[in-house]
Amino acid sequence: MREDTPSLLAARRRRRQGTITDFDGGRLALARRLARLPRAHLARDIHVTPATITQLERGAIRPTAPLLADLAGRLDMPEDFFRHGRPVPALPATAAHFRSLRTTPALSRDQALAFAELAMDVVDAVEQYVDLPTADVPALELPDSPTRTDIAEAAARTRAVLGVPDGPVAHVVRLLEAHGVVVLRLPSDVAGRPLDRDVDAFSTSATARPLVLLSPMKDDKARSRFDAAHELGHLVMHHDDAEAGNKVVEGQAQTFAAEFLMPADQVVDDLPRRVDWEQLHAAKRHWGTSLRALIYRARTLGVLSETAYKRANITLAGQGYPEPGPLGPPESPTLLEAATDLLREHGTTLDQLAQATRVPLAQVTEVIIAGSDPKPRLRISPH
Repeated sequence: MREDTPSLLAARRRRRQGTITDFDGGRLALARRLARLPRAHLARDIHVTPATITQLERGAIRPTAPLLADLAGRLDMPEDFFRHGRPVPALPATAAHFRSLRTTPALSRDQALAFAELAMDVVDAVEQYVDLPTADVPALELPDSPTRTDIAEAAARTRAVLGVPDGPVAHVVRLLEAHGVVVLRLPSDVAGRPLDRDVDAFSTSATARPLVLLSPMKDDKARSRFDAAHELGHLVMHHDDAEAGNKVVEGQAQTFAAEFLMPADQVVDDLPRRVDWEQLHAAKRHWGTSLRALIYRARTLGVLSETAYKRANITLAGQGYPEPGPLGPPESPTLLEAATDLLREHGTTLDQLAQATRVPLAQVTEVIIAGSDPKPRLRISPH
């Protein structure tokens, strides 16, 4: 007699149980992507076929109680997470502007996107209790192939719409938050699994609110400011763009960031006509941008010659990373931290948010931390 395989035994056990009528396949897909598991690997681990996982995720079939328990155990999520409740809209890769779309492994990209989906579910729950700033970042229409002048005009118009005065932008991340953008710093671990270091900053307008996720690997103020301005460029110029990750589109966002942070007519007098490191460091402190960005800006504005530009970059390359003259820790978001502080003051806890979203408290906390300033707060009592 042929010996039954573990898969057959598991299947028989499940068939003896009723199906879960309120199962949400989209939440299964979300949990699997958070865990960086291909469907085939998940199927192998719980003794079903990959086609079964696909059908479950699409809602074509529903699991039995034992199968749901197996899924929950393997994905380290409570069973309630997989039941119908608040829908969590999927965020396709084509709707997100990844800095390195083509070089980021699909599993790593999907894990970051799943975290973004989970985060927006938490933000939506927070908004049931707290009015967040209105999302009013302009969505500008540019020519199909915008010139540098077109992009400079878009950056100038954006500064005007967002109320940025002449001179350096005081705090790019808080400016975005003040205009309704959800800014998060991707955690080093997502749902207990390390996040791939190749995942860079990305943004999307396809969520209920514009969303910007910053890389946790760039522990530098100048780079964090430029990344935030780069993603703002995508929100402003590429809100309907289907070519996410395209090199041309990424180059346009880089140009926007430079024009937004260092408007030509305002920065030009601060740039040296020859490689003068003392003047460049002074400009770095004033404008909050890196030496490399300032040198590139000087070349594009015709202030530095090509020869001087190359010589300056050789010097910087020899000094290694991080470049000299650090400006301090990266800019960090504070919107979710402030919102949850307000919730606590009015008696709403993170446990209640977790119950409302059916997201485990650990993951809700992860999202809140991603939207908070990690610097400790000093509180002084007059008593």
